[in-house]
Amino acid sequence: MVERVTITVKQDVLKRLDNMVDRRNIRNRSHAIEVMLSRAFGKTDIDTALILAGGEGVNLRPITYEIPKPLIPINGRPILEHQIRMLKKYDIRNLVVSVGYMKEKVMEHFGNGSNFGVSIEYIAEDKPFGTAGCLMPAKELIRNRFVMVNVDTLLNPDLYEMHEFHKSQGTLATVLLSTSSETKNYGVAKMRGNRVVHFKEKPARSTSNIINAGLCIFEPGVSDYVTRQKFMIEELFNRLARDGQLSGYVYDGMVLDAGSHDGYERAIRAMKGGEV
Repeated sequence: MVERVTITVKQDVLKRLDNMVDRRNIRNRSHAIEVMLSRAFGKTDIDTALILAGGEGVNLRPITYEIPKPLIPINGRPILEHQIRMLKKYDIRNLVVSVGYMKEKVMEHFGNGSNFGVSIEYIAEDKPFGTAGCLMPAKELIRNRFVMVNVDTLLNPDLYEMHEFHKSQGTLATVLLSTSSETKNYGVAKMRGNRVVHFKEKPARSTSNIINAGLCIFEPGVSDYVTRQKFMIEELFNRLARDGQLSGYVYDGMVLDAGSHDGYERAIRAMKGGEV
């Protein structure tokens, strides 16, 4: 429900609001005020996140022979704890964590989440789910709009702003997008306006430099697109794109993929320098 109100503000404040309007993420002056109020109250209608933490971390071996990827330390904290802290800033405290490789170690460390100020439920992968397969069992635990994030991708987007963008698009899914000159290492999106029209995972060559940054906002109905236990994000995105149900939100901040040795080293340096 939307209600029209009249307010009086100082001219310099109004100018700052107008500077927020880019016609893409912020549509107009009223939308800018709504976004700022959401930030001030520290609230969206998202309170749940699904964290993908089941991979074997092959690109981080030999480290991951002994330590599961969610427990790999960055500046004294397991990487999963960094994701928890990021989500808590936006009052997202109900977490569903998909675990597989060395899952007992992850579950023992984080438990029910109470020591970290959150509530954690686990999805155990007895067989690999792929990069989107956990959405099938997750539908029994998640009933409302939610965030999905890769455990090994460190970033700090404005989730209030992304959430407003997602609502304005009216799609089942919004993927956070960034840019990279090394597209062969990432999922690459082809855009038309705010819609993703095609998605290719780690292409050898690409005409687009727009990549999947490892975080999405999903409506619950997105799980209906996942039809097998092992399901890849490329197939999910392309099914959604085919139906016009995948929006892309471009993020110009730093994205740290800590899933390789080089990326892990960059993440340690960046986190130590306070860049994220």
